Amino acid sequence: MRRGAALVLAIAVGGGAHAADNPDTALEAPAVNVIGTTPLSGIGTPIDAVPSNVQVVPERALRDRTVPGVVETFDADGTSFAVSQPEGNPYRPDVIFRGFTASPLLGTPQGLSVYQDGVRVNEAFGDVVNWDLIPRIAVSSMQVIPGSNPIFGLNTLGGALALYTKSGFNFPGSRVAAYGGAFGRRALELETGGFKDDKDWYAAANVFRENGWREHSQSEINQFFGKVGAESDRNDFDLSVALADNTLAGTQALPLSMLGTPKQAYTWPDSTTNRLAMVNMRASRVLAPEQVLAVNVYVRDLTTRNLSSNVNDACASGPCTFTAVNDTTTIDELRAGGALQYTNLTALAGRKNQFIAGISFDASRADFTGAEQEADFDSSRQAVGIGDFRTETQVRTRQTYTRVYATDTFALAERVFLTGSLSYNTSTVSITDQTGNQSGLDGKHTFSRWLPGAGIAWSPAPRTTYFANASTGMRVPTAIELTCADPAAPCRLPNVFLADPPLKPVLAQTFEVGLRVPLGERGRLAAALFRTNLQDDIQFISSGGAAINAGYFQNIGRTRRQGIEVAAETAVSRWTLTASASYVAATFQSPFTVFSPNNSTADAAGDIHVNPGDKIPGIPAATLKLRAQYALDARASVGATVLAFARQYARGDENNQDVNGPVPAYAIVNLDAQWEIAPGLQLFANVTNLFDKRYSTFGVLGQNFFNGPGNTFDAANVQPEQFRTPGAPIGAWVGIAWRFGGGVRNAQDRVD
Repeated sequence: MRRGAALVLAIAVGGGAHAADNPDTALEAPAVNVIGTTPLSGIGTPIDAVPSNVQVVPERALRDRTVPGVVETFDADGTSFAVSQPEGNPYRPDVIFRGFTASPLLGTPQGLSVYQDGVRVNEAFGDVVNWDLIPRIAVSSMQVIPGSNPIFGLNTLGGALALYTKSGFNFPGSRVAAYGGAFGRRALELETGGFKDDKDWYAAANVFRENGWREHSQSEINQFFGKVGAESDRNDFDLSVALADNTLAGTQALPLSMLGTPKQAYTWPDSTTNRLAMVNMRASRVLAPEQVLAVNVYVRDLTTRNLSSNVNDACASGPCTFTAVNDTTTIDELRAGGALQYTNLTALAGRKNQFIAGISFDASRADFTGAEQEADFDSSRQAVGIGDFRTETQVRTRQTYTRVYATDTFALAERVFLTGSLSYNTSTVSITDQTGNQSGLDGKHTFSRWLPGAGIAWSPAPRTTYFANASTGMRVPTAIELTCADPAAPCRLPNVFLADPPLKPVLAQTFEVGLRVPLGERGRLAAALFRTNLQDDIQFISSGGAAINAGYFQNIGRTRRQGIEVAAETAVSRWTLTASASYVAATFQSPFTVFSPNNSTADAAGDIHVNPGDKIPGIPAATLKLRAQYALDARASVGATVLAFARQYARGDENNQDVNGPVPAYAIVNLDAQWEIAPGLQLFANVTNLFDKRYSTFGVLGQNFFNGPGNTFDAANVQPEQFRTPGAPIGAWVGIAWRFGGGVRNAQDRVD
């Protein structure tokens, strides 16, 4: 045990394999696969001892694809994943896993935590996830840890996503890739890495431009990631820098009456600019042959500016002097934090045991400014300003978050592993008005909770595991939720803050059982049954009107996500075949009444009544993903992927009774090909939506003000409609990549 533990530590954190860079590949010796089971990367846990249906997305699934970011990989390869685009921009999607969402949109109930090299990248203001800030080219692997795992802290209601970046030790050499094609998309990617003696370096840059397939939906991405490191027999050190300067335009959902021309924008302009600078330092030290101490310290500086065009709500009730409103918001957020983690592999009662304990602290300050400008719509539905911007809201929020956690994996028998976890989480949110006119905004809210979890895994044979677990998680109300919780005074997100009653934190409890078994010598099968119950769930409740993003937040009682997921893969001759299917029933479990006047079943007061069993909007009930890849020879392959998603209800149709019905189900087919035309030189191509299927990924109820000639503004003829975000038509892209230099490809080669 001692010699084995010493070898694990040597591979994981010493002069060998660099688990901190990529835990899932840290132990690539035969029959050993390691999963990072804590946010702060380290030794990891052999997958046979992990009592949940974890997923690992390797670097090869991210490479050689003409996709903008990491999200498309979840959509194509992830089990129980779906992606929708409420804003119509490929870099600002909602990622849905087991009925829980990680979204860049303020007001979306967030249920997934996302980590990059141990740093939680859910922003403190709103818990949103800005997917455009994650550099896909620099990601070496991604892991999905499902359930309400208490070790991953806040927002881990449905699962945690952990991303690990490359280093010069495991990705030496250089690579240049360029691609372009449909929708004016063109991109250039550069990366280089290497090592000398005990030092390594890695750098990557991504420049991406796209006009967008819809009008006024262009994207501009500029990303840089760099890392340097050093190591000795007992120490490992990494320092990384991430920079981004991105501008992303969106085009909103379209009412059904306008979907005949899906390229058009409902109103415009709508855009978001993100500027990021982040520094992250990670270090570890082997204290003894079976003990290691790891530390993580980071600083994250983000500025987000948003411009959105909206209809003047007052026009719905009579004559108005201006037809449109341009809203701008600026969020300047500075966040810093650190974590300390101790791992001990000393045997307990003569049996294998892995004990991990840690503490983390995060503190953030966000300055929020919201301004409004009177405007009028022109014939293209552009909101043209007719006055100056007036500051409506100016607040400062501060948030601190402290987490203490411990987890232990004990071998009850030779192939039976028991895992117990416990964390204590405390979060304080302070809000201060900066204008001197809205003192009712001032407040301080503190939330704290013990979160336990336990699981058992039985591995009777190699590559075979049966598991079960129970876990708990918590999400605390964000500053924007705490100040927008009054149904009598709805907010237009994210511009108006009000003095409202406090909200309760959301508590989650997950139960899961499943298995991982081989399919012959070259295949595998994984399956799980799961149920997550939420108490005091928070939903954004639409208030109707012309602004489909106006409403308020409310604790609505209990909700539930339960279902089944199955994934299989195998290789036969030159064929590689994969398939996954999932079903999730996401339902309300408590009755409540909500104001939704654009729902056809609303009463005279504009209310609808939601009953237990009604489905939660925005969540496809089922997904099916099939893929076949054929190797033409050792240098070329072609592949086809089928993606199918069930129907979903529109937001505002919480009672599932609106006359427009749900957003329809759809299926699309994608193609891809790779050809190594010379050593290190590769051509690749992708085709999406091969049969040019018309479909929608998102729906919401609202009022359509553009019923005049040529869909011009007509306040006298306002109609309630279902709005949908149309999916992209057929698109094709080609690219070329050149890899040169290098040497040792990964850490295991160095150990060998």
